[in-house]
Amino acid sequence: MSDPSTTTGAPSTVRCTTEVPATWPYTELLLPRTGLLVILSGPSAVGKDAVLARLEESGFPFTRIVTATCRAIRPGEIPGKSYYFLTPEEFARWRAEGKLLEWAEVYGVPYGTPLEDVRRALAAGQTVLLKIDVQGAAQVKQKAPDAVFIYLGPGSFEELVQRLVRRGTETEEAFQRRLQQAREELRQLPMYDYLVINRQGELECAVEHVKAIITAERLRVHPRQVRLG
Repeated sequence: MSDPSTTTGAPSTVRCTTEVPATWPYTELLLPRTGLLVILSGPSAVGKDAVLARLEESGFPFTRIVTATCRAIRPGEIPGKSYYFLTPEEFARWRAEGKLLEWAEVYGVPYGTPLEDVRRALAAGQTVLLKIDVQGAAQVKQKAPDAVFIYLGPGSFEELVQRLVRRGTETEEAFQRRLQQAREELRQLPMYDYLVINRQGELECAVEHVKAIITAERLRVHPRQVRLG
């Protein structure tokens, strides 16, 4: 008879979880688990959307918040699911009424994160992952310093330039503007808690590193207490 502790076979299908059992000693010694707010930033073309897509494909548990914007609807986009498409007047009103956690103009187009949607998800104990630029991240840092800030960087600046070149969708003037913006955004790296490098051809490594950061944060004995006011 074989020793079951050494028997090899198909990989386990058990799904790992960071949920803490609602039993003693955890109920007596630990604070109640709260939601986690994670900010993912990085320069244009570094692969933020690709990382988020892989996280979703793998079934990693996190919540995305629908962003508000004033730009025109593109083919295939669904209002309320892809974005909240607002008029400039509606966007200005949301800002004035404090309905946005953060907002920024990206290449002349305003984008913002609805505050109430974030509050609702955090109250439900969810991990909220926001993909926002460094301008928005700085605003969140002021309002919710206990959020987790992850910077997604390229293997090198030259590698980032080549990614932008391969897009081939912009005029030379727009291309140079993006390069300057990327330099300015990379200089904001010290504001973040973690750096994940998305090297060319190593997307899976970047995804696993983001997963590891979020998992470690969810397993803290003294969890971050994210308060949005």
